[in-house]
Amino acid sequence: MNRISYIIASLALCVCAGQVLVAQELTDAQKAAAAAAKAIAEAPEVKQEEEKPKYWDESLKTNIKFGQTSLTNWAAGGDNTVTLQAFIDGNANYKKNDLFWNNRLQLDYGFVYASSKPILQKSDDRIYFESKFGYKNEKMRNFSFSANYDFKSQFTTGYDYLTPSIPADKYPEGTGLDDLKRKDQIKLWKDARKTKSGFLAPAYTNLALGIDLKPWKWLSLNIAPLTGGVVIVKDVDLRKNYGMDLKDAYKDASKLSPEAQEKFNEDMNSGDPALIGQYYRGARFEFGAQIKADIAVKVNDDFAYTSQLVLFSNYLDHPENIRVNWDNRFDWKIAKYFSLTLTTNMIYDDKVLIFSESDGLTKQRVQFKESLLFGFTYTIARKR
Repeated sequence: MNRISYIIASLALCVCAGQVLVAQELTDAQKAAAAAAKAIAEAPEVKQEEEKPKYWDESLKTNIKFGQTSLTNWAAGGDNTVTLQAFIDGNANYKKNDLFWNNRLQLDYGFVYASSKPILQKSDDRIYFESKFGYKNEKMRNFSFSANYDFKSQFTTGYDYLTPSIPADKYPEGTGLDDLKRKDQIKLWKDARKTKSGFLAPAYTNLALGIDLKPWKWLSLNIAPLTGGVVIVKDVDLRKNYGMDLKDAYKDASKLSPEAQEKFNEDMNSGDPALIGQYYRGARFEFGAQIKADIAVKVNDDFAYTSQLVLFSNYLDHPENIRVNWDNRFDWKIAKYFSLTLTTNMIYDDKVLIFSESDGLTKQRVQFKESLLFGFTYTIARKR
């Protein structure tokens, strides 16, 4: 065999050996791939955990507002004042299928200090809790059945601060309030004040059964022809002014013994609220109809308006006299954490008797309160 034939034979032998090696590698690769596929196929299936449904919407809005006025050599006169007010609005709303349960708690408290009075005066005080449980089927559209409970009262005692007189037997003639020591001034102001309200004095609680209508997204109407409630006046000296009923034993004074009748007449004519109040009940049951309208309008991210109007008629006592509560709130967000808030509250209750120094009479009157304050606002929210 010549040299050329030897080279060709060698090359052919190399090619054959290479093909054998390649074929062997391909076979090994195919076996490995098949084994991997089998392992994957036989591996247990991993189930992805389903996200648990969320049924609650929760939010907490906090607001602290501050106001201040300072006068120096001010010819027109006036008081140096400092105002501080806090507000909390908490919501917890539940919805699952056709059932819903909405809860809201509003807490307000504030005070003002004026240089003309050496004491802190309460400027705002409110506890208001609402809870509504209802049923709404998809076929009902804007209509649902509901049970609505609410509670309203205040935290601390409120006073009407009357200008005190200077006791002539303790101080020389011509002595003014500003001439007295601070502790004496405070005592005179406290002695002259008159109690106007307190915790559970009064307190209003209602359970209303009826229907909810929501004709528009921003308006909710609750119509409850079956509404039962209790008005509580814990403080004895406030019971008459808040329209409490006389205790059964004293509704007909002619049935009392001569001694009891004489004492009853003396106490009722004494002018002392505590002596008079002992003859009145501490609670009054009411049963009637209620209409509650709630408005919530969000003009944009910076301006919102909410309003609630509640009308109540007592079937058991002069149903023609409607009790009115109307609250309005305007919130204007000036910066990320600062806002300007305007609130108004109007009440008319023919059971509440209010004394006015302007006419010297105690009678039913329209109550109105307005507040405009600037302050810090922060909201925490968690959605479904």
